[in-house]
Amino acid sequence: MSSTGQGEAEAREKARARAEAIAYRKQNAKDRAKARTLPNMFWALLACFVVVAFLMIVTWRPKEEKVRAIEYSAQLEDARKAAPWIRGPEPMPGGWQATSVEFRAPEQAPMTWHLGVVTDARKYVGLEQSNVAGGKYQAEELGRTADDGTATVGGVTWQRKVLLDRKDEHALVLVGSGVTTIVTGNAGYPALETFASSLR
Repeated sequence: MSSTGQGEAEAREKARARAEAIAYRKQNAKDRAKARTLPNMFWALLACFVVVAFLMIVTWRPKEEKVRAIEYSAQLEDARKAAPWIRGPEPMPGGWQATSVEFRAPEQAPMTWHLGVVTDARKYVGLEQSNVAGGKYQAEELGRTADDGTATVGGVTWQRKVLLDRKDEHALVLVGSGVTTIVTGNAGYPALETFASSLR
């Protein structure tokens, strides 16, 4: 074969290869376009959501808030040295845990004593005391209230109150000898009365 004929054959072969490559790219583009249709995308997303939902169900665990209990006995004793009228639970009702405590003894009255408690039902009960017998202290601690009868605890009559500014919260209030004692929280009157009966 002459060199001219050989060159023409090579040129035809290259042209055929280019044509096949162009045809392959066109077909590949068509196939990819078909794969990107809306139904295919929908089913792909649905499959992803199913996998994610399955993993969430398998790995999810409810997180129960842990109660950080504190020791309050030493602070109670120290507070009583400055203010003998201060009271505390002796003993603490079973399963209940103190979570906050504070005694304020400024150079001038009023003094205040606070003890926060979480019950075994994970409800809150707070003890608030002050050497103030007027209504101002009650208003500061409880906000607006409505009288709700009385409760007799250990032979002592406490005033029941509904806290109007706080949902599902109540209080027991005892005023006497220049001291106001408040037991409050969202645990309900029976639990508040149980706590009041433990105060010594």
